[in-house]
Amino acid sequence: MDPVIIVGAGPVGLALSLALAAQGVPSVVLDEGPGKEEPRPARSVVLRADMAAMVERLGCTTLRDEGVRWVGWRGMRRRQVVRHLELDLGLGGTEEWSEDPASPAAPAAPLHIPQHALARGLRDAIARQKLVELVPEARLDTIEQDRDGVVAHTRGPAGTWWRGSHLVGCDGARSTVRKLLGIRFPGRTAVERHAVAALRTELPWPGEALLHRQPPWRGAAEEIGARPLPDGVWRIDWLLPPRGDLVTPDALIARVRETLAGWCDGVTPPYELIDTGVHTLHHRLARRWRVDRVLLAGDAAHLLGAVGTQGLDEGLRDVDNLAWKLALTWHHGGSDRLLDSYQSERRAAVATRLRAADQSLPVLRGGGGLRTYLPGATRGHDALLTDGHVGRGPLGAPPAYPHSPLAPPYADGRIPVGTPPGAPVEDVRVTAPDGTTVRLRDRLGRGRLLVLLIAPGTGVWDRRHWRTAGVMPRLEEAVRGLPVRAEVLVSESYPGAPAHAVLLVRPDGHLVAAFSGVRPEELHAAADAVRGGPLTDREPAGVSPEKSSETSSGAPVESDRTADMH
Repeated sequence: MDPVIIVGAGPVGLALSLALAAQGVPSVVLDEGPGKEEPRPARSVVLRADMAAMVERLGCTTLRDEGVRWVGWRGMRRRQVVRHLELDLGLGGTEEWSEDPASPAAPAAPLHIPQHALARGLRDAIARQKLVELVPEARLDTIEQDRDGVVAHTRGPAGTWWRGSHLVGCDGARSTVRKLLGIRFPGRTAVERHAVAALRTELPWPGEALLHRQPPWRGAAEEIGARPLPDGVWRIDWLLPPRGDLVTPDALIARVRETLAGWCDGVTPPYELIDTGVHTLHHRLARRWRVDRVLLAGDAAHLLGAVGTQGLDEGLRDVDNLAWKLALTWHHGGSDRLLDSYQSERRAAVATRLRAADQSLPVLRGGGGLRTYLPGATRGHDALLTDGHVGRGPLGAPPAYPHSPLAPPYADGRIPVGTPPGAPVEDVRVTAPDGTTVRLRDRLGRGRLLVLLIAPGTGVWDRRHWRTAGVMPRLEEAVRGLPVRAEVLVSESYPGAPAHAVLLVRPDGHLVAAFSGVRPEELHAAADAVRGGPLTDREPAGVSPEKSSETSSGAPVESDRTADMH
């Protein structure tokens, strides 16, 4: 079967190819560039803990070597610290939880890494992966679709026609794929502008991220952010006026010196300026994310990034949502509902994020007399910004898909737990089928549904005893009868879940439903809903990805049609 064609070799396109390969789906990545990233320390990205964990699962090692997890968050206004948070340096897993909202768990620490280091780590992982073909200097100029696949033409040294089962445009804000499809990309231009510098120095808050609003020194920007990187390097951002003058090198050096002196008791510490730039943020959302066998992801589908929202983080969530759906379709066929759910879930989530950011901008940038808040919010401006940067609230929390077209029908055995249906599950400790104890997050991204049994006491039993006791035999029999591949996991406890509850979790970690005990028919109906309804099987559901991939090819189209097209 033909591979998936991925247009664009930025972090989103590279991550999608690896996510598909992890599920036995081959891909061809068409890279418009020369096949390597230019080092730009001032161009860095922030990943929430769950997306950083996903990238590590894909085999990217640079996150640990060249990224930094913030140890804390510091919010300042004028001369005072108005908010200080210690951050959880784990991966956001919940060892213990509290029912008391007055004592919430510490936010999981975001990870900060130069974008070129992230991309290099993904490329290194691809070099170890047989199912991904990376084609440099391949500029797309034509897409054709038929009922069985997609044909794409590229110009350049490797110019040819490529045949694929599907095509995903991960080719950025000026997406050629989006333009060839004639999809509108409405929104706002230059929502915010920032001057950016990467420099090596010592600041009074090692390892902490900082947002300083209305700094007291003369001529300062309205807002200054600082984020740590390895080896004593910091990225500093200055919010610029919407229609201000160009930022000259001399003006930027003056900003650096004034800012460092303002933070270091009036004395500018020694520093080494490594990289500079001006970053302009736009807010745009594509009208459609799918046209038959062609889809959009990342900046090709959406642009955001103001007031703490993170564009690349959202692009990786596109990958997490799309990869398992494409893999299921590639291996088994499927109804339109499955791939349509990618657009309906992700576009709605990004639209909500954009709406929250656009509503908050007049509040946060419009002056001290404005007292408007986001709907339902009761916290102040500084708390709102903090939430956006550390991954909480309307600007930063991981998305939920409560109105997904893949939601199962109502069933008598459904019960509420601490996670609402459609929301990401907690990263509790689980016992895997081989008897090892792992994090739930470690079992994601493999194209399988996860069936989690809550069984208190199993942690102190020998696995050979409880595996054949209680409800386990009946549950494993029910899982073997599901219409898609699934894996049984066991946990001592889960927030809000009673003993013997059974949770059905999607391959991307979102809760499908929770049931009171083993209910084979209801579990089957829920699994059937997750796959978008009955499939047109091309092969049995139990065929392993490794076996399926043996018949695939990532080669360009070689046929009489190809010769005619040239």
